[in-house]
Amino acid sequence: MATPLVVSELAKSFTMHLRDGVRLPVVEQVSFSLKAGECAVLGGPSGAGKSSILKMLYGNYAVDTGQVIVEHHGRLVDMATASPRDVLAIRRDTIGYVSQFLRVVPRVSALDIVAEPLLARGRGRDEAMRRSRDLLGRLNLPAKLWDLPPATFSGGEQQRVNIARGFITSHPILLLDEPTASLDAKNREVVMAMIAEKKQAGVALLGIFHDQDVREAVADRVIDVTDFAPARTAA
Repeated sequence: MATPLVVSELAKSFTMHLRDGVRLPVVEQVSFSLKAGECAVLGGPSGAGKSSILKMLYGNYAVDTGQVIVEHHGRLVDMATASPRDVLAIRRDTIGYVSQFLRVVPRVSALDIVAEPLLARGRGRDEAMRRSRDLLGRLNLPAKLWDLPPATFSGGEQQRVNIARGFITSHPILLLDEPTASLDAKNREVVMAMIAEKKQAGVALLGIFHDQDVREAVADRVIDVTDFAPARTAA
């Protein structure tokens, strides 16, 4: 599909239950679309709602109003109202996500953590482990760490495992939340090359990037999140 993701009039707020139910609006009227083969970047200052938008698209945050239309196996699904079963299926096959932090699984090796998304899609273990080794090697994670659980890895090492896990599949949509924030210059270059390859393969990417040089290198366009700031009412 030429436009695999369409976001329409999305709004999000949080209710502060410990402060007498005060409602804190985050974003409203969020509308944009993603084309296959492009990388759009969410821009704006810290606290503008960039990560909240990504989490709504992935189904981690509930949506107040609006739609997140995804093309999934030939049908259009609204992530804002999809059933939990549909959300899980879309995450498995249609929308990939690289978060800022790796969810460390006790006693599971880095190789297995990276390979798991391919195994979940029915690919053979030999292929999944080969792809896992290829990606960890490309991201310069020392081979001596591959068979170890990442719980004791440095932040940059854990993030490389996280990136490899997110890039191992061929999801048509890929969300990137500060994937290069903990990386050195050498590995930032690797990730930029991996993003370019995803674009060439027709993947639609939406990202948040702390590093200006990375943002300028990968962005086909910038979506200014301040355009979606909630309207302020006069006191």
